Amino acid sequence: QMQLVESGGGLVQAGDSLRLSCAASGRTFSTYAMGWFRQAPGKEREFVAVFTWTGGITYYANSVKGRFTISRDNAKNTVYLQMNSLKPEDTAVYYCAYKLFQDTLWSDPRRYGYWGQGTQVTVSS
Repeated sequence: QMQLVESGGGLVQAGDSLRLSCAASGRTFSTYAMGWFRQAPGKEREFVAVFTWTGGITYYANSVKGRFTISRDNAKNTVYLQMNSLKPEDTAVYYCAYKLFQDTLWSDPRRYGYWGQGTQVTVSS
């Protein structure tokens, strides 16, 4: 079992920055990768970024590349999502997720087994 708790969301203006945190507890010793997804009202959940534990490789959705950075703190079992130059279209509930299957299907939410409760990010224009 794994528990994920996100924090750091809020209401900001376009161009501002936010840092989301995802604290993990439980089976963190066998982590393959952790990802961030987001879901806007009326839309499907979409991939944002992923951090692989082996090698620290990262992948990003094209829509956030160059603006968002995913990172981790081993000592705190925490994954971060630094979001800069936020846009109104970034408004969504952001979820962190534990990748259950050890493959390269980074953007498929069905390959992730544990999810946090989500944190709301709202960007006003």
